[in-house]
Amino acid sequence: MTESRGPAPRTEPGPRPEEAVSAPPADAEELLAGLGRSWTWILGSAITTLVPGVLVLVWPDETLHILAVLIGLYLVVTGGFRFVAVFGREEHGERIPGLLLSILFVLAGVLCLRNPLQTIAALSLIVGVVWLASGMLTAYTAIATKALPHRGVVFCAAALGIVAGVVVLALPTESARALTRLLGLWLVLLGVIELVLAFAWRAALRRARAADPYGSARST
Repeated sequence: MTESRGPAPRTEPGPRPEEAVSAPPADAEELLAGLGRSWTWILGSAITTLVPGVLVLVWPDETLHILAVLIGLYLVVTGGFRFVAVFGREEHGERIPGLLLSILFVLAGVLCLRNPLQTIAALSLIVGVVWLASGMLTAYTAIATKALPHRGVVFCAAALGIVAGVVVLALPTESARALTRLLGLWLVLLGVIELVLAFAWRAALRRARAADPYGSARST
């Protein structure tokens, strides 16, 4: 589940093309910020969530080891997406929730990939805690950031993450097959929400470019 990338793109006049030629090269932070604000970055995160969900639903009879590897890779890659997205936030203070989430996702992914923790109870606990914490921090961002575009979609994604975490933690799963179906279903739902957010963000970027075709906030 990925947060929207901060306030809507700015529309104040930016440098004209002839002025941009002489601009100094962007540093690493600026490059990551531009990437984190891109709607395609949200799309990539959505696909990262959606694909594992489809895989575990299509092959529900795979072993718990395979499920743990898929979930672990999903968490690690999603943590990477969230880390880059942090740089898309305008204010440094707004980056803290996203940074905490990225660390949480990566740590949880590493735990899932460790052999001693590949049990049904451990996998359910790890994924449930991650989704619950992610949903709560995303809900905080949606409520606290007044200029956040598409706050309703972001809040819906947060609510879905909270519900997913509570369900995974509260419902006992007695078999790997039951856990596979449960996690696959939630991954697909969360991925679909992120797809909606990605295309909503693309629409916001296009409106900003239409208002200021030479604006400095360019995203792919």
